[in-house]
Amino acid sequence: MSTGYYEVLGVARDATPDEIKRAYRRLARELHPDVNPDPETQERFKEVTAAYEVLSDPQKRQTYDLGGDPFGGAGFGGAGFGFGDIMDAFFGTTSRGPRSRRRRGQDALIRLDLELAETVFGATKEIQVDTAVACQTCAGAGTAPGTNPTTCEMCKGRGEIQHVQRSFLGQVMTSRPCPKCSGFGTVIKHPCVECSGDGRVRTRRSLQVKVPGGVDTGTRIQLSGEGEVGPGAGPAGDLYVEVVELPHPVFTRRGDDLHCTVTLPMTAAALGTAVVLESFDGEQQVDIRPGTQSGQVIPLRGLGVTHLRGGGRGDVLVHVEVEVPTKLDHRQEELLHELARLRGEERPVGNFAPNQQGLFSRLRDAFNGR
Repeated sequence: MSTGYYEVLGVARDATPDEIKRAYRRLARELHPDVNPDPETQERFKEVTAAYEVLSDPQKRQTYDLGGDPFGGAGFGGAGFGFGDIMDAFFGTTSRGPRSRRRRGQDALIRLDLELAETVFGATKEIQVDTAVACQTCAGAGTAPGTNPTTCEMCKGRGEIQHVQRSFLGQVMTSRPCPKCSGFGTVIKHPCVECSGDGRVRTRRSLQVKVPGGVDTGTRIQLSGEGEVGPGAGPAGDLYVEVVELPHPVFTRRGDDLHCTVTLPMTAAALGTAVVLESFDGEQQVDIRPGTQSGQVIPLRGLGVTHLRGGGRGDVLVHVEVEVPTKLDHRQEELLHELARLRGEERPVGNFAPNQQGLFSRLRDAFNGR
């Protein structure tokens, strides 16, 4: 790779724009035709000016550093001759050969709705999948029965054609995929009527999916090789089954724990009772101790969701909500008044707790001297 422009200005390849500008001004003062009209000096001045024009322009400098022609507009990343062509010419990558029609298929994604009970214990589900499968008519070849692909007349089966381009290095030969056969080296003149030459067709098929216990919304189950078959009956991609857990009328899931709420009359909460909960493991008796308060949580250990990784299960957490009656008849009011007298609660009694101030409120009061 030439370093001529840097040598002309007398700067290093990593010189900054300011260093390049100072070098040019110094040389221009020495070589300007008004100062030195000598013909050799004028040629030298033209070289310095050309070097500065390239190295002072970031885009031209980048093109020049990558081996392109800064004045031709066909450097690295541009149309025509580029840096990749230089690599082809020097390292022997011009010959790529014909491409295979057989390629890997794409992955597929399908949604699977599950009931809460199915995510708790796991389940085996049958799903319907619309994917591409190998064409049975042509066995994935893409040709009509009794026919075969023919050699491409343009590239003679190589899958690529060669171009000769002129550059600052001289003539360089590069290769490009053949436009007639798209780089395959063969042409299907009589495509299969079933798959139109693709070697695959779309169809619906049934699959059994084993869902492990503990999956949750967003969990993806990978089924290797069950995705779409590739062109030319190439290897199939993978199928991903994304789980969506449906809402449950009683339980709410939080991690591997199941939460539910039981509403009790105040008499049952005061005297204690037992309620029956229909869990996923059958009926469970929930003991309500006398004096249970609203908001109390009663755990049922090991009756929650199966841990997806590792053994064991989460818990069922029963939240108690005490219901206060809003309407009382005359006799009920008399009984409650009598109870209040017996308990010494005829007058409303309440305990006011101190206000729980936040951190910023406490800091504000401290600065104010409160």
